[in-house]
Amino acid sequence: MSAAYATFGLAPATRAGGVLADGGYQVHRDFVDFIVDGRPLLFQLSDLDAVSPLASDIPPAIFTEQVRSLLLETEPPLPDGRFVIYGCPECADLACGAVTAVIERDGDDFIWRDFAWQTEEHADLDLNGYHGIGPFRFAGPGYRAALAALIEDADGPPAPRRRVLLIGARVAVLAKLAAALRTIGIGADITQDARAVPAEELRGYGAVAFGRAVGGAERAAVRQAFERAGVEVAYVSGLAPIVPLLVAQIEHALDRSPLPQRRLTGLVAADGEAAVDVTSACRVRVTAYRLDRLYRTHTQEVFDGVLEPGRHRIPLDPKAVKGESFVVARTSGSVLVEPMGK
Repeated sequence: MSAAYATFGLAPATRAGGVLADGGYQVHRDFVDFIVDGRPLLFQLSDLDAVSPLASDIPPAIFTEQVRSLLLETEPPLPDGRFVIYGCPECADLACGAVTAVIERDGDDFIWRDFAWQTEEHADLDLNGYHGIGPFRFAGPGYRAALAALIEDADGPPAPRRRVLLIGARVAVLAKLAAALRTIGIGADITQDARAVPAEELRGYGAVAFGRAVGGAERAAVRQAFERAGVEVAYVSGLAPIVPLLVAQIEHALDRSPLPQRRLTGLVAADGEAAVDVTSACRVRVTAYRLDRLYRTHTQEVFDGVLEPGRHRIPLDPKAVKGESFVVARTSGSVLVEPMGK
């Protein structure tokens, strides 16, 4: 089969969870993405909210089975030699839609071809085919080595530390924040003194979130406790007691995907506008949060649309960013947060 050689690689990726402006929730998922010719394959599929079958939250045996499937060591899960490349991040049900492709051997090479959006047992290439994507020919040794590296450890790849330690004075806010994080798939614990937490427990956290009332000495003590435990974590300084805003900050802190492989790379909020940088065409949602004089929260979704690569300036409603206010920009894969500048 004639197909140009492409490079094949793998990289950690995230489907960012969050509390949305309409009150809904979006589940957090960590997965391994396919890197084709140095660029995430997912980015070539325009605005698609999906994850690969190589997700970190599936049991090791199933993860290994997914890897073996991509190596063609098992039968295709779908008719016509088709494999799921990306699926629904919420339920992985084919009825929700999935990107599928034929994977086959040609000598020592592996070929991915006939990409399609599929919701039923058989794919309709004429109606739902991705005609501008592939076929890709991957040299066998590199392809096998990349996938085999995922299962060299009998227990599978190390799971991301998707747990957060919350420290602050406002217990009610922390309780609501912990509940929201757990709802989207992120573990959360509340403490007033991390020095009392055993070192083996500290090693399970990926981030620490401080409330605004936590002083410098308390923060330094927490950092020292984690240093003594020999674990590196991300530290989040909560911008305001607004749960969706804090969730967005924590999601950003937990994102371990390489910077060159993110769609949303920049956010500046100042002078009545939000400047957003994206690396590939994708849906971007921009939400403004503000606290009024009585510390009541006001939320306004100021933009929701597909943006092309580049920098985009989005005007903000003056009422939405009056006083103490903050802007959140979100794609399916990442989220950025900035306080509104003057």
